[in-house]
Amino acid sequence: MLDAKTRWSVNEVDQEKADQFVEHLGISPLVAGLLVNRGKEDITEASEFLHIENSEFHDPFLLDGMEIAVERIKSAIENQEKIMIFGDYDADGVSSTSVMYFTLRELGADFDYYIPNRFTEGYGPNEAAFRWIKEQGYSVIITVDTGISAIHEATVAKEIGIDLIITDHHEPQPELPDSYTTINPKKPGCSYPFKGLAGVGVAIKVAHALLGKPPVHLLDIACIGTIADLVPLVGENRLIAKRGITRLQRTEKPGLQALIKLCNINDQVLNAEHIGFGIGPRVNAAGRLDSADPAVDLFTTNDPDEAEMIAQEIDAMNKERQNLVTKMTKEAIEIVENEYPPENQSALVIAKEGWNPGVIGIVASRIVEKYYRPTIILSIDPDKGVAKGSARSIAGFDMFANLSECRDILPHFGGHPMAAGMTLDLAHLEELRSRLDQLASEKLNPEDFTPITTVDLKCSVDDISLEVIEELQTLEPFGVDNPKPKFLIEPSQLKEFRRIGSDSKHLKLTLKGEQAALDVIGFHFGEIFEEITPHASLSVVGELSINEWNGFRKPQLMLKDIAVKEKQLFDYRGIKNLKERLDLLNADKVQLIAFQTDTVAQLQLGEWKNRIYHVTETSTLEQIKLDGHYLMILDLPSNKEQLEELISYGSKAERVYTVFHHEEDHYFNPIPTRESFRWFYAFLKKQGRFEYKKKAKELASFKGWSVDSVYFMSKVFFELEFVTIDNGIITVTDQPIKRPLTDSITYRRKQEQSSLENDLCYSSYRDLKRWFFEKETDGVRFEEAY
Repeated sequence: MLDAKTRWSVNEVDQEKADQFVEHLGISPLVAGLLVNRGKEDITEASEFLHIENSEFHDPFLLDGMEIAVERIKSAIENQEKIMIFGDYDADGVSSTSVMYFTLRELGADFDYYIPNRFTEGYGPNEAAFRWIKEQGYSVIITVDTGISAIHEATVAKEIGIDLIITDHHEPQPELPDSYTTINPKKPGCSYPFKGLAGVGVAIKVAHALLGKPPVHLLDIACIGTIADLVPLVGENRLIAKRGITRLQRTEKPGLQALIKLCNINDQVLNAEHIGFGIGPRVNAAGRLDSADPAVDLFTTNDPDEAEMIAQEIDAMNKERQNLVTKMTKEAIEIVENEYPPENQSALVIAKEGWNPGVIGIVASRIVEKYYRPTIILSIDPDKGVAKGSARSIAGFDMFANLSECRDILPHFGGHPMAAGMTLDLAHLEELRSRLDQLASEKLNPEDFTPITTVDLKCSVDDISLEVIEELQTLEPFGVDNPKPKFLIEPSQLKEFRRIGSDSKHLKLTLKGEQAALDVIGFHFGEIFEEITPHASLSVVGELSINEWNGFRKPQLMLKDIAVKEKQLFDYRGIKNLKERLDLLNADKVQLIAFQTDTVAQLQLGEWKNRIYHVTETSTLEQIKLDGHYLMILDLPSNKEQLEELISYGSKAERVYTVFHHEEDHYFNPIPTRESFRWFYAFLKKQGRFEYKKKAKELASFKGWSVDSVYFMSKVFFELEFVTIDNGIITVTDQPIKRPLTDSITYRRKQEQSSLENDLCYSSYRDLKRWFFEKETDGVRFEEAY
């Protein structure tokens, strides 16, 4: 067996509905199944999803407060009042600020933008910033991607005579700010038909209302914030992302061109992954390490030279961010291992002075990936006596709901089920750690600490083709609530299986179908090469893609998880590097069995002696535990009864490895024939006395026997009392009792060992497999291996 790294949650397909989609939409069964499993209820809904680019944007004035906001902004423009865009420092905030920047510039407004510094001002609007903005002569503030929790700041704005227009998408608190107007699709009472917009999506709606038409020329910016903020890529977000990526591919904005070139994707067909893993992190890096202003300048500049310079600056920040995350993650792992071992913790709360609060969220995600525990990473500020934290959760543990139970020690926190941010007094740090661990212990079961992989569909190798994969691309862009589909292929036989990469850390295998084959690439799966037999029946989970190389295109699966659900039999007979192979296995799981006393020395396995169980005539296998272990049979048993017991008891092991080392070769040194025995006995009777140690070689040469055969027959005759042997001289016994050869222990042992060698050492693998199967007592089947 080979256990999967994660728990597989496989979606079942309503086949009747899928068949309807196939018939009416002319799509493949795989794509139809995906649409069904993604909640498409009827043909119209499925068609709209497939062809989202043909949809229309909703009327922006369906957003509560939009009419009031548009009237005030247009009035400010007409009266030449100064307008301040107040943004946020992440990719969504930068995109939102840039969309509003282009919109107000297009309308001829007198405006500027302000993004608070993460380190000196913290998140969201603040009183000091508002008062400074007022001093600079601004009378209107438009927040983008922030402000829904700015209750105090809204009061301050009113006091100092600023009209505060809030545009946001975050969850509103029970009390709303007393602003001039607030635009948020999640606001109670708002009838807008799509609630999942990102901050930049709300900004696009404001731009739509101000310009009187959808701002399609700004969708190249809007798609970046939408994808990077991990909002659901369904509904209007899907429209923004789909049409936005198309515009981004041919954008004329110098900053975006420079960023695409910097990410080395300027010659590729862009998709959501390029934004999520290339563009988004670079935009985020500016606000994580310093000010986000350069990112806005990059998005809005018209100067190609300036764009290239800023892009290089942001890229350098991103590299610094990556190094910082690596260093902090390593430090966090050391703290976990030394102070809070995960086997004793249901949740992890890790804090350290001096950690950069701009990247603690990324570090929290890394720790969750490694230990799969709800995790909070906190940066301690000893001067202020506070800790600023970022939380990430796992399936089954609602982080926001559980932190809500700790409100008495968390004066400032917010988030959603899978992520949250907070600030707390250092005095409450241990209390938070204790409470969160207790809450997780109560609400999570042991199996909850194994990650879940959601599998969209089961399919076979023959279901997959270039045409099907190209059709799957109509489901893009992939993201939250429309993830890149994962497929389960089982059972599958191997056609090719090898390690790849300069350090052999990766795996390449080819699966066989009835009519087709499928290449599978497993990055960082190289260590399981020794865990799978070449003819194993595999279950694999992965994402489909097209491999294009040297002008050739063919399907491939990017491996996400792999399992062998049947027990495996590994054939190590005649292996030359047993010690090296053993070193590749989990030593704690390997149980070695030896029947002969000198096997350990012959195989030079002294360092493994604590894992070797020696079977004797009086010992029993009941003394060893094989449940969840690997059984390795080092040598041949003395008789088939011992092996019968071993096979019966060995069926409890996860895997069986057969080495069957033996020094003496009974199979290729066969038992002499009965005619040979008769001739030799007659020869001894005729001689009367025979010095066999001196003359055995001469006799063997004369008869064409081996010397060992002469010694063997002499010992058999001695045990049957046909002869006596004294000091190397054989004397025939007078009138011996007639007895069969099988009365000799040596003869029987030779006979049995020869049979064992024939069955176990020199049989084909398939014969060995059949031998194991016939001898099993509980129906367990071992998987074929070579």
